[in-house]
This record gives sequence, structure tokens and C-alpha cells, in this order.
Amino acid sequence: MASAAVTRFFIILTLLPLITHSIPFVVFHGVSDSCTKKGVKHFTDLLSEWSNSTGYCIEIGNGVWDSWFMPFDEQTEIACEKVKNMSELKEGYNIVGLSQGNLIGRAVLEFCDGAPPVKNFISVAGPHAGEASMPFCGSGLMCVFFDSLMKLAIYSESLQNHLAPSNYIKIPTDLEAYKEGCTFLPKLNNEFEKNATYKERFSSLQNLVLIMGDKDSVLVPKETSWFGYFPDGALEPILPAQETRLYIEDWIGLRTLDEAGRVKFVNVTGGHLDITDDDMKKYMVPYLVDEEAEASQNPILIESKSDSDATSFLIRKLGGQQDLQLNINILHRL
Repeated sequence: MASAAVTRFFIILTLLPLITHSIPFVVFHGVSDSCTKKGVKHFTDLLSEWSNSTGYCIEIGNGVWDSWFMPFDEQTEIACEKVKNMSELKEGYNIVGLSQGNLIGRAVLEFCDGAPPVKNFISVAGPHAGEASMPFCGSGLMCVFFDSLMKLAIYSESLQNHLAPSNYIKIPTDLEAYKEGCTFLPKLNNEFEKNATYKERFSSLQNLVLIMGDKDSVLVPKETSWFGYFPDGALEPILPAQETRLYIEDWIGLRTLDEAGRVKFVNVTGGHLDITDDDMKKYMVPYLVDEEAEASQNPILIESKSDSDATSFLIRKLGGQQDLQLNINILHRL
């Protein structure tokens, strides 16, 4: 009996290192969205199911309204306090950012003193290097109104304090006004007044996964998802991340991460926030499953090979609601 017990104990000890350990993750949603909307909730639940890790959507204020009209500094303070007060995250956690929510996630990572450590950061369609036009707009009345405001006074104190997306608008042909008036993105990207702590925290990530839709027409340019952007003073050409000053001068540690093989540039088929089931499982779930994902399992530049008739898509519905939704006709899972 004693011998059998010792054998069982030895087997358990032997298998313990093979047991997958998952840490929690948090989701920061995009503009005009909220954690209570069906699409974001189901997205979070799917990632939890597939990764066997607990996911939380962090809501800021009332969600939809405050995503448009609460300045990013205030949004960051709320998110920071929520993260610090969640005992479930105290040993560390992963971040999944959706569009504008990526900037809140990065701000928590860089600015939030006393917060638990962030292990992996998964970004879907994030305007990391800036946005050269009012995001998520088309020909609707609100979009025409916001476009007019942007042309008139996007860097005015009034708009910076009351129109959240203005905080990351970067007009490359008006950089002096951007430097003087933009209240959030220059700080986030450590652009003018360098802060070693921001760089240290960002470069401490185990993995940074940057997912870009190859047909994204919402972000201008779409390469901002990979930290690519326009050169200073011009609207062409679009520079890859590695040719920008942010990367070359290593403002936030992106170059440090990349040279260490910890940045994954992922290109998927689709528009803004379009991603298939298979791509979610392939490019997102591995970084939520293990406390430390193996860099050798994922090439640094990844091209999606998903078929156009893939089983599921995450689709942003434009023209009013503009929330992240799962297409019921395709998914058949709701």
C-alpha cells in the first residue's frame, strides 16, 4: 500500500510541470462599445473557453458614451484603479485590446503605478502610432460633424477635454500643433518628454501580438496597428514600424522587444476588427494559455491563411451602433 501511494505521489509530481497554467486576461473594448453588448461579451467568453483562462471585460464609465467623450487621462485613471482592485489579477495578467481599447490597455501598462504585472499584450486593430483622420467614421451626420471639428480645432483644449478620439489624432502635416495640443498620444508613445519608466514597463512584456486587418479602412493608415505611420511632415509614403522614429530611437521599447523576438506582427484577412475563429485560436489563444508563451512556436511575421468561408467572424457593424458583434448567420453559436 505504501509503495503504491509513493508511486502515485511520484506520478503526480512528474506530471505537474505538464499541467497548463493560465493566468487571467482583461479586455478593453473600442469606441461606441460596452462590456455588456453581446459581441464583446461573447468574444470574451470564447477566449476564456478556448484558453481555459478567466477573462474580464473592464468597463470605463458607462461604456459607449464615455468611450467618445471622456478624455483618455480620465479613462486611464479609472482603468488603473479597477485593475489594482481586482485580487484575481494580483499575480499578473494578460491584456487583449480591441481598436481604441488598446490605448487604454497600454496606458495601464505604462502609467499605472502599483498595478500587477502584465505578461502578454494582444492588440487587435490598435491605433498605436496615431490616427490621421477621425476614426470609425463614414458619411453619417455624426461623422461629417466630427470631421469638420477635426479640420477646425482638433487640438483645441475644448475638443481634447471632451472628444476622446481627439487624444490620439496625429496629423503628420501639423506636428507643431500636435505637440502643443494633443494631451494623450505623445505621452503614451514617450514622444517628446521621455520617461524611462514607461519604456521599462512596456519592454517588460513577454510577448506583444499586433494584429492588423489587411483590408482595414477605418484606421488611417491601417499600418498603425503595427506601429507603422506617415513620415513627419508628409502623408506619404507609409513607413513600416522599423523605419519610424518611435522604433529607431526606441521611445517606448518596441525595438527592444522586437530585437528580442517578442513582437509578433500578424496580418489577417478582413477589415477593421474582422477576425475568424481559426485566427483567434491561432494567434490569440496561445498567449492566453500559458504564463509564458514560447516565442519559438510563433514566427515574428505571420500571414493569415484563413479561407474566405471560415466558420466565424468578428465584425464591426458600422453606421450607428458601431459595436463589435458576432455575425449570427456565420457563427451559429449565439
